[in-house]
Amino acid sequence: MSEIKAKTPHGEITIDQLAAIQPGMAALMKETGDRFTQTYYAAKGGNWKLAAHHLNQVRASFRTAKVTRPKYAEDLAAFDSEYLLPIFQAIHAQEWGEFEKAFRKGEVGSDIYHDKRGYPHIRYVLPKDPPANLYLGPPEKFRREQVDSESS
Repeated sequence: MSEIKAKTPHGEITIDQLAAIQPGMAALMKETGDRFTQTYYAAKGGNWKLAAHHLNQVRASFRTAKVTRPKYAEDLAAFDSEYLLPIFQAIHAQEWGEFEKAFRKGEVGSDIYHDKRGYPHIRYVLPKDPPANLYLGPPEKFRREQVDSESS
């Protein structure tokens, strides 16, 4: 019986090779932390759609982790329902006070799950400054600066 292979523009790859290159929890949690930060600052800036988008991406990382690291699936599902769902509800209600309360609970929840899994040295900390590479305010107020093409 031949081994199942997928064809790419660069050659073939086996299913086992494909499985081996899936992102581990460290990469997924880096993405999660970045997106969690962006969720906070987008909501704070009044860009609720962007906040929802980033929180959806956190949840997408969780879905990937449930497949690639099934031993974490139960904890990820519990964290999602206990901590992320209330944040989502506050985003959809566009209630900053409720959002901030739920977000801060999520920070503490992160500590609880890191402790449970033997990672007490990992602590998410909200950066003091928002990410500089995204407009985080209300979309209707965004104005891109015009660039003078002659000076470029």
